[in-house]
Amino acid sequence: MPPREPRRTFASTGRSTSRGWARSALRVPLLAIALGCGTSEAPPPPPPAVVVAPVMRQNVPIESEWVGTLDGFIDAKIQARVSGHLLSRGYLEGTFVKKGDLLFEIDPRTYQAAYEQARGQVGRAEAILRQSNINVARYTPLAKEGAVSQQELDNALQLRDANTANLASARATLEQAKLNLDWTRVISPIDGIAGIAIAQVGDLVQQNTELTTVSQVDPIKVRFPVSEREYIRLATERQNRQPGSAEKVKLTLVLADGSTFAQSGEATFANRQVDPRTGTILIEGAFPNPGNLLRPGQYAKVRAVVNQRSDALLVPQRAVVELQGSQQVAVVGADDKVVMKVVKTGPKVGSLWVIDEGLAPGDRIVVEGVQKVRGGMTVNPTAGGDTPAVAAPDAS
Repeated sequence: MPPREPRRTFASTGRSTSRGWARSALRVPLLAIALGCGTSEAPPPPPPAVVVAPVMRQNVPIESEWVGTLDGFIDAKIQARVSGHLLSRGYLEGTFVKKGDLLFEIDPRTYQAAYEQARGQVGRAEAILRQSNINVARYTPLAKEGAVSQQELDNALQLRDANTANLASARATLEQAKLNLDWTRVISPIDGIAGIAIAQVGDLVQQNTELTTVSQVDPIKVRFPVSEREYIRLATERQNRQPGSAEKVKLTLVLADGSTFAQSGEATFANRQVDPRTGTILIEGAFPNPGNLLRPGQYAKVRAVVNQRSDALLVPQRAVVELQGSQQVAVVGADDKVVMKVVKTGPKVGSLWVIDEGLAPGDRIVVEGVQKVRGGMTVNPTAGGDTPAVAAPDAS
């Protein structure tokens, strides 16, 4: 029996062992490649879900908006008409006062004395005139009989006329004294809200010193500037639409907190001239103000329906995307593919936008999910209801 070869150990077979490990390392990636070739690719993601709505055609009112300032319908500056010390104030600041209510009282003693003196002068002038009338009545028949000269009668007549003039002057002085005495009681000339007192009790006021202001705020005025170009356009459209009509433009007031004032107003008149510094003309309107909620000096937005757009195409404002200086709308075709169309927008009407160019009635537009679509993409559209209708303007 031939002898067997001795078994090789790790120590004596280092080279052969290295080759074995190399062959094993090569088998691992080859196996992975073989397994990978046998698997299928991942399925594509489903089309994104979007909400669509049709483009609607409707007659819509077109509104314009301006920033206005509220002012009292009448702002009466209360001024002292005589000088003196203020004795009292007869109203609470910021409260409603009626015509004839006492606002201030000025020390009347000086004017009371002047009135009494003037009244005495009137009495004296009346007595003198009565004596003159008696003398004329006595001298007239005596002059006819020659008992007195004609010169004496003429003197009596002249004296009577002078005394008559003196009495008229004395009565005028008495009337002025009475007015001065009455003016020591400063009363409200109108119904309205009385402002803060400028002069205080104890102050020495002079004639024409401003004491306070009373404003009639129901109704209340609003004034707002309109550009010259817009005024010409509005005036021309109004004349063409309603020639000779006296109907006034209805106004809506939006307050500083964003709420709409419950009462509607109307434009009352346009100023006589355009301001050359700003190129605007001032328009004035009036609003009922029950409860005196609105006060002079407030700022508010004034809106008015200035035109009627017939058969306007409407889309929700959220459907319009601003991109590189253009406005686009995502339109979904019959094959559910998206086409991005550039549009030309008109005025905004509530939450809607009038589209002048780029769309056709009935086009399906993306109103929700427009940020995740692009041109040529297939989408999964879901009808989200019609575009909300626009309420017709109040014609009353």
